[in-house]
Amino acid sequence: MAIRPIRLFGDPVLRAPSAPIETIDEGVRALVRDLIDTVEPPGRAGVAAPQIGVGLRAFSYNIDGDIGYVLNPVLVEVSGEPTAIGEGCLSVPGLWHDAVRYPHAKVVGIDLDGREVVLEGDGLLAQALQHETDHLDGKLYIDRLTPEGRRAAMRQIRESDWF
Repeated sequence: MAIRPIRLFGDPVLRAPSAPIETIDEGVRALVRDLIDTVEPPGRAGVAAPQIGVGLRAFSYNIDGDIGYVLNPVLVEVSGEPTAIGEGCLSVPGLWHDAVRYPHAKVVGIDLDGREVVLEGDGLLAQALQHETDHLDGKLYIDRLTPEGRRAAMRQIRESDWF
C-alpha cells in the first residue's frame, strides 16, 4: 500500500491501450490498494493504472469523498449535450483547459470479487469516468481539446519545469 508516483506526459505507458485484467490475484489486489492510496490526497478525482505505470484496465476515483475503484471498466453510456468544461490531469501537471465531455456517463466493470460494478453520474463524476476510461485507452485529455487549445497546451508542456 503506497502513494505511487504519477507518470507524466511523454511516458509511453500513458499512450498504450491497457490490457484487461484476466485473473484477480495478489498483484491486482495490491494494484487496487495503491490506486486507492494514490487517489486519496485532496484535489485528486481519479487515478488510472497507467498513471502509476501499470498497463492494466483499472482506475480509482475520489468524488466528493466517495472513494472507490473499478476493474475492466467500459464506458457504456454517455448522454446530454457535449460541453467544453475545465479539466486538468495529474499526468500533465499545471495545465487546465476546456475539454469536451458529456454531462452524464456510465461505466460498467467488476470489483475484486468479480461482481459487476456500475458507476453512473453527472457533473464531476461523469467527467472523471470519461477521463479515466480515456487513460485506459491510451488517450489524454489534451487529445480532446480544440486544435487551438491543443497547440496552447503543447506550448505549456514544452515550457514546463517537469517536461
